[in-house]
Order: sequence, then structure tokens, then C-alpha cells
Amino acid sequence: MLAERGVEVSYETIRRWVLKFVPAISGNLGRLRPKPSPRWYLDEMAVRIGGRLMYLWRAVDDEGEILDLFIRRRRDKAAAGKLMRKLLKKHAFVPRK
Repeated sequence: MLAERGVEVSYETIRRWVLKFVPAISGNLGRLRPKPSPRWYLDEMAVRIGGRLMYLWRAVDDEGEILDLFIRRRRDKAAAGKLMRKLLKKHAFVPRK
């Protein structure tokens, strides 16, 4: 957009701008995001990443918003527990279901 207006900007200027302002912008985005609904669903699926079979756990609220993801090489009960602890710590409330 600046080039269209005749302003020449180097890549270094853009890099410095990103380093300066992106942390503040991303912090505001997290605070402005609405709280998830009180009903969460856990989903598990097998995916192939780089030719290796991995297991992906995903937490979704009832409005379809993805709350968090967790990828692990082995399929076990501890992985689901770790995802739930991570979610409870991140959102600081316990869902109804």
C-alpha cells in the first residue's frame, strides 16, 4: 500500500515494525476474544505428519470454536488429561459438560 503511494520502505523497516507492534496487537486480540461456551467437546483423530502416524486431540465448544489442540505420537489416556489441564488453566473456568 505504501508503494502505491510512492513511499519506499525496506524490508528492515517492516521487520522492525512487526517486532515493535505485533506483541501489543496479539495481546489485545486475546483479551477481546469472547469466552468459550460452557459446553466443550473433545475430539480425537489419527493424522499423518511427515509420514509418521500421530494422534491429534482437539477441544471444541458447542459453537464450533476450536479451544486448543494437542498432538502426540502415542495414543493414551495421559494425553487427553494433559489437554484438559491445559484448557482449564488457559480459560480459568470449568465447563458444564
